[in-house]
Amino acid sequence: MQSRPRRYIAAVLPQPYLAAKGVLASPLEPAALNELLERDPQVQVHRQLEMPDRVGTLGTGGVSFPHVTIAEMTREHATVLSQQLPQVHIERDRLLTYTQLSSMPRRATRRQMVLPVGVEATFTFLVTDTEGNPIPDATVLVNGYLWPAQTVTGPDGRGKVTLTGETPESIASVQVKPTGGFWSLLIDRPALKTDLDNLIVVRKLSDSFADFPDQQRFGWGQQAMQLHRLPPTFRGAGVKIAVIDSGVDAEHTDLAGEVTEGCDLSGRKAGGWKVDTVHHGSHCAGVITGADNDEGIVGFAVEAQVHACKIFPGGRLSDLIEALDYCIDKEIDVVNLSLGTKEFSPLVAAKIEEARNAGVACVVAAGNDGGAVNFPGNMPIVLTVAAIGKADAFPDDSTHADQIREPRTIDGYFSPEFTCFGPEIDVCAPGVAILSSVPPDSYAAWDGTSMAAPHVTGLAALVLAHHGDFRDGFGTRDARRVDRLFQIIKSSCTPLNLGDPHRTGAGLPDAMRALAPALTGVTPQSLLDQLAGEMIWAGLLPVAPAPAPVPMQGIGPQWQPATSGQAALAQLSGEMYAAGLIAPGSSGWQ
Repeated sequence: MQSRPRRYIAAVLPQPYLAAKGVLASPLEPAALNELLERDPQVQVHRQLEMPDRVGTLGTGGVSFPHVTIAEMTREHATVLSQQLPQVHIERDRLLTYTQLSSMPRRATRRQMVLPVGVEATFTFLVTDTEGNPIPDATVLVNGYLWPAQTVTGPDGRGKVTLTGETPESIASVQVKPTGGFWSLLIDRPALKTDLDNLIVVRKLSDSFADFPDQQRFGWGQQAMQLHRLPPTFRGAGVKIAVIDSGVDAEHTDLAGEVTEGCDLSGRKAGGWKVDTVHHGSHCAGVITGADNDEGIVGFAVEAQVHACKIFPGGRLSDLIEALDYCIDKEIDVVNLSLGTKEFSPLVAAKIEEARNAGVACVVAAGNDGGAVNFPGNMPIVLTVAAIGKADAFPDDSTHADQIREPRTIDGYFSPEFTCFGPEIDVCAPGVAILSSVPPDSYAAWDGTSMAAPHVTGLAALVLAHHGDFRDGFGTRDARRVDRLFQIIKSSCTPLNLGDPHRTGAGLPDAMRALAPALTGVTPQSLLDQLAGEMIWAGLLPVAPAPAPVPMQGIGPQWQPATSGQAALAQLSGEMYAAGLIAPGSSGWQ
């Protein structure tokens, strides 16, 4: 067995960029580069990405994004080519990772030690629900003193794990994660047997959420961001969202008809974006646009047009470039990027800059290794989202409880151990025990900044659809529009004191505050308008109800916003009069 070659991205650098850097090299056409690599016996060319001739931002002079060739070669040969061809940029086509939390518990330890020869322990696990029914496809992770090992249960609910160098007494924890419909479970210092099944009983999600999924519910995160208090007419119609991820389960009850278009850059099959073997993209999409159909979950922007750009499994930087180009071409408004890598990519950075100039806003998950913010979340032109949790949102014996980190707010909010942090964090959003859709037609509670980013993506879609700034002043698809969107979201935040501002950024976005101008029906330019908007999002001043409130699909009464500053004044005066703060006939303002 030999080491495999590495995958690289090669692109001809634009001449203005070379001139600005003082590089003296003969011009080279992209086709010539591709041909040169095709003839090189030490290079295997996979494909070429021909980028549309748009005005981009790579280097200087407003040049277009270059054509890209993806090829495999050794690291040594890539170095030689970079020296021989200074007009060519060559970088690793690195694998991207999901920013959903991995299965490794926080208390797990990895010690690089020589494993004792001849010592091993085999454990058989039987996973059932509270009624004794076996649960297939559940992941069982056994964390030993030396190394972890895992298995997936079969149709009979059983799975077997063998650990070298371990005994039953050395096992630190067992973690169980069903694929959907159940809470995860974490057992510290388990009393394991090697001669009998080790029975593990997990609880249904419906044990915590009455009548779920038959009765529709908002997730705790959506309630924390005040989505449930918005008028049900705020649904994101007219906005285009892209989820660059693992595709979606197009047959899922909460996604059917919600995600209508897409592309498959993983298997490159027609309609391949409608299949999600990883489940990650379906979970993200459910938070953003879960259908308002009286069952399961409901998303932020149920009437937005959602595209699924499938790059996982196996997604690389080159696939991300291609997916972002799709978003530019389709005039996507907001892109959800619940993915990342530890390494910076100049080409991806240039493509994100091009997207921003085309009015495409990128919302990016910060990462889950508890360290520095991942790329592309560490770019200043994206909106980077860290995760927070809420202590009463999950069972005490679930894996979610393992992520609690002090301090907590009076409401129980905490910054989980896994979330990446740093000065690049713009906002924080719910990312622990987030309930959303997973194949096949089920639901699961997951952790990760992957789960936090879709909350902000969904809110961004509502702001673009309903905030007056994007009909007047910031309607043009350009960088100003993206920057204004991010500014509104950050200014809507409630700060959270969780020990380090770099873990929470501006704080937790508030949908009522972000959309206050649309709720009052006026742009808040006067002191009165600002006060009315602030009182609305704070719950001190209700939105004016219609004469006969009508329940709308289980969400609540249908509302009608005030239509002018005078209406807001009259409403505010009435509330203050009822509270005894002003005399009858007084405006309250002199």
